[in-house]
Amino acid sequence: MTSQTTISATGPGDKAAAAPSDPTPSAGLRGHPWFTLITVAVGVMMVALDGTIVAIANPAIQKDLGASFADVQWITNGYFLALAVSLITAGKLGDRFGHRQTFLIGVSGFALASGAIGLSHSIAFVVTFRVLQGLFGALLMPAALGLLRATFPAEKLNMAIGLWGMVIGASTAGGPILGGVLVEHVNWQSVFFINVPVGAIALVLGLLILRDHRAENAPRSFDVLGIALLSGAMFCLVWALIKAPTWGWGSATTWTFLAVSVLGFALFAFWEQRVKEPLIPLGLFRSVPLSAGVVLMVLMAIAFMGGLFFVTFYLQNVHGMSPIDAGLHLLPLTGMMIVGSPLAGAAITKLGPRIPLAGGMAATAIAMYGMSTLTSDTGSAIMSIWFALLGFGLAPVMVGATEVIVGNAPMELSGVAGGLQQAAMQIGGSLGTAVLGAVMASRVDSDLAGNWADAGLPKLTRPQLDATAEAVQVGVAPIAPGTPETVAAKITQVAHDTFISGMSLACLVAAGVAVVAVFVALLTKRGENAEAGAGAAHI
Repeated sequence: MTSQTTISATGPGDKAAAAPSDPTPSAGLRGHPWFTLITVAVGVMMVALDGTIVAIANPAIQKDLGASFADVQWITNGYFLALAVSLITAGKLGDRFGHRQTFLIGVSGFALASGAIGLSHSIAFVVTFRVLQGLFGALLMPAALGLLRATFPAEKLNMAIGLWGMVIGASTAGGPILGGVLVEHVNWQSVFFINVPVGAIALVLGLLILRDHRAENAPRSFDVLGIALLSGAMFCLVWALIKAPTWGWGSATTWTFLAVSVLGFALFAFWEQRVKEPLIPLGLFRSVPLSAGVVLMVLMAIAFMGGLFFVTFYLQNVHGMSPIDAGLHLLPLTGMMIVGSPLAGAAITKLGPRIPLAGGMAATAIAMYGMSTLTSDTGSAIMSIWFALLGFGLAPVMVGATEVIVGNAPMELSGVAGGLQQAAMQIGGSLGTAVLGAVMASRVDSDLAGNWADAGLPKLTRPQLDATAEAVQVGVAPIAPGTPETVAAKITQVAHDTFISGMSLACLVAAGVAVVAVFVALLTKRGENAEAGAGAAHI
């Protein structure tokens, strides 16, 4: 008996696309809808978890490997960028060769890359294997959604996607807590080693449970030039944003990279309109709600991922918390995302996505504004209020994005739309870290020398000032051994005040991004294909 199932791709108006209302697997666990959900959830959990679990380990990695601020950014940016650039291509690979095979390769590769990071002894190897993690993670995400769409009947698909989104949201928010426990009680390497047994479990479950599904009109070619243009444009954009504090925002090098990025995006758009099987069919964006959903995901991730990057340094380096204490202080964020996800799903089902998404981004904006008021003396209760509000605001966006984007896509492009939804989140996360990192670095560069002089500390040479600024950007007070206690106290005060000033500005920028997202959310609506986006396989 073969485990492959052929899915017929029909138009939105074709009744043949409807699925049996209650598919029953013909051979034990193979292809069972709910066991399929459990299997893909284990794999997707690894990818989502690694998006934020590393944030809590960044200070330990930086200290152990002697990494610079830019190096630490690339631990996150390399992962997000590889995911973002590869997701659409990975979705097409799944359509062409089968989502089951793609998922299994992704699980295996992700677990092996994670183990390799744990064995690395230099920041260069960590970043390299993080990029590989991102590439294999990209194979997992669209394949997981494709398997759910092919396995669940239409009337139960939204429930499955809601649970799938809740796993992503809970894993994303839970990363800092798990990371804190592992970094404090084991080491930073364990943050990556934990993926090896999880990946093995997902692989075994996948071999036993997943059924292969192939579309009859699967793509026969790949848009290699489109992949190269999009990858190059994204690299130039993020690299320019990261290096601008060093090169200077007015330098020719910075603007050259930005100009090349704009040119790359323009050439990509030009090419996509002419290639037979484009990487991203630009006709998708004729749908205003779909386009709004993509933009919303980018803006949400900029505010969330960019803000979270600095919060971990604030808790550990300014408040002096241990990694596990920092993770526990983020528990309100995690808890509200877990609690808020099913509530958001119910609200979206009843009201449609527009009101819950706009309300969620409004709450996110208020939370980010509140986080801009944090100081070195802020108590845990105040922090918890803003973290909880942030989690409550993010939940509707995490859960509702798939319905908005995939549901508004034509049936024959639903797989591409699923990859696009995930790519938007990953691009936003990468841009958020880069943009807000640039904001932080610029504020530190502009304030540090004046704050240092106002405190009556000895004047620093340019190399000393640059080295001090790099430490202050992550909230560290650069105190040399043997420094008198009174002088050390002044250095600590200057470093923390300057860091908090930069973090406050970054959070205000994130709040502004969230406000823009509120208006974008008002353009969304439930898609025509939301209820019948996929039929269950005839099994």
